[in-house]
Amino acid sequence: MTNPISPDPAIQCPKLSVYIIAYNEADKIADAIQSAQWADEVLVLDSNSSDDTAKIAQDLGATVKQIPFTTFGKLRNDAIASCSHEWIFSLDADERCTPEAKAEILSILANPTADAYYVPRRNWFMGRWIGYCGWYPDYRQPQLFRKQALIFDDAAEVHEGYKVNGTVGYFKSSIIQIPFQNLEQLLHKMQRYSTLGARKLERNAKPVSMGRALGHGLWAFFRIYVLKLGFLDGWAGFVLALGNFEGTFYRYAKAATAKLSWQPLDNETH
Repeated sequence: MTNPISPDPAIQCPKLSVYIIAYNEADKIADAIQSAQWADEVLVLDSNSSDDTAKIAQDLGATVKQIPFTTFGKLRNDAIASCSHEWIFSLDADERCTPEAKAEILSILANPTADAYYVPRRNWFMGRWIGYCGWYPDYRQPQLFRKQALIFDDAAEVHEGYKVNGTVGYFKSSIIQIPFQNLEQLLHKMQRYSTLGARKLERNAKPVSMGRALGHGLWAFFRIYVLKLGFLDGWAGFVLALGNFEGTFYRYAKAATAKLSWQPLDNETH
């Protein structure tokens, strides 16, 4: 990765808040915080973790605020409202701000040309950098932005909808994401996100059936593994594509379970 030109030290940059949303991230939160400790403020928005996430964050000097989880959209809006400074950098617990990204952030703050910036992410999984699967440059919502420039949809359970008020730009430097340290974490995330996705299907009154569950799941696998060349990522690409199949399939299956109100076996049905 190339190192962008550092800002003139004589230029006074506006202050920066970094927020990190977290839930039971004791094995990841320290690295995320340490990669952002150069910022003027580091906030950890914890959703009542049952592990040591909050304690680790406090011990590292981060400000911890407890926000009960309802949807990711509302959680991010609450996180933004909690930040003290005009400029905000959003970092997830499984992400790391690289020295190159730090230098580019400081350069932008010294002379911003947009109101919100997308940041590419390099993903490390199963012992390799993921180059395909749609995982590079792997932009999500803008991660560096003015406080009033980004608003999320409060109702968005997952894959948060958002609106940018202003102009957008793109980073040249990447941050790092380590989405899963093992396959158990992948399965856990698939379970959690398929449940949230099922709630979204229910809220939007989407039709659910076995055919839709299988069809959408197969399409998710094909899109990742074939169209996005996931097969070039070896074992990791296949596992990610299969995980997308399972997450999509169970999203529809869970929505069907709720809609059809299947009853447990009782004595009268013997």
